[in-house]
Amino acid sequence: MRFRLYLWAVILLAACAASFSQEAGAIKIERKLIVGVKEAAPFSMKNEDGEWSGISIDLWRQIADELQIDYEYREMDLKGLLEGIADRRLDVVAAALTIAPDREEKMDFTHPFHTSGLGIAVPLRHQWRWFSVAARFFSFEFLKVFALLIFLLMSVGALVWLFERRRNPDQFGGNRAEGVLSGFWWSAVTMTTVGYGDKSPVTLGGRLLGLVWMFASIIIISGITAAITSALTVNELQSSIQGPDDLVHVRVATVEGSTSDAYLNRRRIRTRYYATPLEALEDVAKGSVEAVVYDAPILRYLAANKLSGPPVQVLSSVFDRQDYGLALYQGCEYREMINRVLLRIINDPAWQETLTRYLGNPGQ
Repeated sequence: MRFRLYLWAVILLAACAASFSQEAGAIKIERKLIVGVKEAAPFSMKNEDGEWSGISIDLWRQIADELQIDYEYREMDLKGLLEGIADRRLDVVAAALTIAPDREEKMDFTHPFHTSGLGIAVPLRHQWRWFSVAARFFSFEFLKVFALLIFLLMSVGALVWLFERRRNPDQFGGNRAEGVLSGFWWSAVTMTTVGYGDKSPVTLGGRLLGLVWMFASIIIISGITAAITSALTVNELQSSIQGPDDLVHVRVATVEGSTSDAYLNRRRIRTRYYATPLEALEDVAKGSVEAVVYDAPILRYLAANKLSGPPVQVLSSVFDRQDYGLALYQGCEYREMINRVLLRIINDPAWQETLTRYLGNPGQ
């Protein structure tokens, strides 16, 4: 009886060992993998020595080390990466590829390792542009407010003339035009609290109107002052583009074939194409185009670290969610193994340190 128990124990241990051996063998990839890469800072960057680093590169390196994968990098442009992984010339793409439905039809993706969205970069204005300030005085909005103010002054002037024309002809007399203009003068100097004292109502109706107009003028003047100050300062320091809804009115730059290109096409926004997002940012800084739409973390990194010349501002708002993943050829047999290791890595506190090293602290 005891012998049989030992025998069963040996068989069970042998079966477990065989199972473990098969599982270990399953994650062993014997051949060298070809990993497609491209410059897409801060996800993939090549230094002067030809060495690659970045969020995607660091992630892939950890996965390859844990699974003991031998690999080599092959640099391509975006179109080459998408075509290469689709026709299996590449085994993996470790760059800044976003997971999109049209791409999923031709390739497989790992689980997302970072989530962000599209961003907008616009010129950063530091100084007053006096010709722009002067132009605002002749803008439709300013002229509309000015016309409303004249209408109010004229209306109050006409009312005070109606009250005063008989009992106070010395100050508000004359024909109708002269009387209304006198009332207009009185309402204007009362509103501005100048109060020259050359004209003042003497009737009860005129004085009640004057009292109401004095208090109403305080509110009106405060509102006009705030509106003019805002129009002539804040708008000069900020771009008129505050979000994606403003893009339809301006010239927009992006990289052809990117997810941002697909977004702009869906919205039917006129687009100028550039080979790289850095070239697009340089033209925005020069004023050739008015905005760049591209992956928000890439725009922020390039604007802070790579752009020379006039600065640009990347708006804080992020739209059109983007999930970043490693791309694999369709039907990849080691996708599940890579996913398990990837999830273990991105749930480790050290991964947040990696993101902070490349992207900075959240909100900065």
